[in-house]
Amino acid sequence: MNKYFVVYSMPVAVMDKMMATTTPEEREAGMGEWRQWMKDHREDFADMGAPLGKTKRVSAAGVEDVRNEMAGYSIVQANSHEEAAQMLSDSPHLKMEGATIDVMNIGEVPPM
Repeated sequence: MNKYFVVYSMPVAVMDKMMATTTPEEREAGMGEWRQWMKDHREDFADMGAPLGKTKRVSAAGVEDVRNEMAGYSIVQANSHEEAAQMLSDSPHLKMEGATIDVMNIGEVPPM
């Protein structure tokens, strides 16, 4: 079984709008749907992951605060890249405007 790194993304403007126009109760209802989906798929996850917070970008020029579209991550396990992607096709994350899910193969680290 192979492992795949999953990144849940959505446009920053959509996240800002959602946070400004929904109540805590509405957000909790959405999280309830997410928790149920995760429970239903728990055997597919090597690591259920977590939401991602503020970002510090490190470059040769130094460290700066930035915003990006990444909202969370998970690590899934599947027999193939296609199978990993298909298992995420009914994720409640995709109900949000402009939301996407990237699924990346986790490779082997070469021996040192």
